[in-house]
Amino acid sequence: MLKASRSQAAVTSRRNEFSRVVSNVAACGWSSTQPCSFESKRPPKVRAIRIKTFKIKKMKSAYELAMERLNKTSPTVKLTAAQKKELAELDSKYAAKIAEREIALKGEMDKAAEAGDAGKLGQIREQLSNDKRKLQSELVDKKDRVREKKS
Repeated sequence: MLKASRSQAAVTSRRNEFSRVVSNVAACGWSSTQPCSFESKRPPKVRAIRIKTFKIKKMKSAYELAMERLNKTSPTVKLTAAQKKELAELDSKYAAKIAEREIALKGEMDKAAEAGDAGKLGQIREQLSNDKRKLQSELVDKKDRVREKKS
């Protein structure tokens, strides 16, 4: 009988020790794979972890993406001061020519409107729009020649 109580006491003692160890493991947050001494209650050694940081880029709009593609295929040309001056002179010269044509045909349009001649008024308006289109195309051609010229 004494033997039975001793073996029972040993089993109970081992169960108590096991539950104490399990509670220490749970209290420290240690995993079962880490070696540790439960009496010291020291936290386990932690290895230094390198964390890669990524630079967050701002999302681009469709316009910005299109402009990047355009610059890759045909980059913008830098103009010299002389070219810029010549382009400005061309703009003012052709703006004056267009205004001159409008003034010249404005008098004819007024005469046709007073006479009530709708056919002639339509012809004059068509002539004015053709003259404007012609002068604007000349301006674009001359500007292209100036841009292509290398100073």
